[in-house]
Amino acid sequence: MSRRIVLIRAVNVGGAKLPMVELRQIAADLGAGEVSTYIASGNLLCSPPADPERFDRALETAMEERYGWFREVISRTPEQVRAALDAHPFDVVEDKYSYVYFLTGEPAPDKVTAFERTDFGDDVARVIGSDLHIRYADGAGRSPLTAPVIARGLGVQGTGRNLRTVRKLLELAGS
Repeated sequence: MSRRIVLIRAVNVGGAKLPMVELRQIAADLGAGEVSTYIASGNLLCSPPADPERFDRALETAMEERYGWFREVISRTPEQVRAALDAHPFDVVEDKYSYVYFLTGEPAPDKVTAFERTDFGDDVARVIGSDLHIRYADGAGRSPLTAPVIARGLGVQGTGRNLRTVRKLLELAGS
């Protein structure tokens, strides 16, 4: 079992309430070890049993069965998260305005090209592999670059974390 950073899209916003103590229990019940969470926004650190992809899908299913809503689970190794952080292509003015948006898969090249040509005002975005890098001019809450716009534009779902959170997750993962 190797350590993973597991990110759950859009929990504890709107109607998708997920107490972190329950998330830790669900992960443990699915066989994960070294289970911990960071803040109440769907950040899980654990060592999943066997195949991480199978664990991610099992976690999605368990949450849907327990809570009645579906949310994507996206996991990466600490090394993959470190590489995404190191690849961030924009000057970082403040960590809270710079994000890595971890995608469920690598978007098609034509979708990436069209998305990157879209005018998002003063916000900038670039896809690198299966990660979308964003620098918001005035914060994510005021941006036209929303989760539905990203999903429609790139054809894949994802979940974003600001660089402060990304760094903290790496620290907690021990890398």
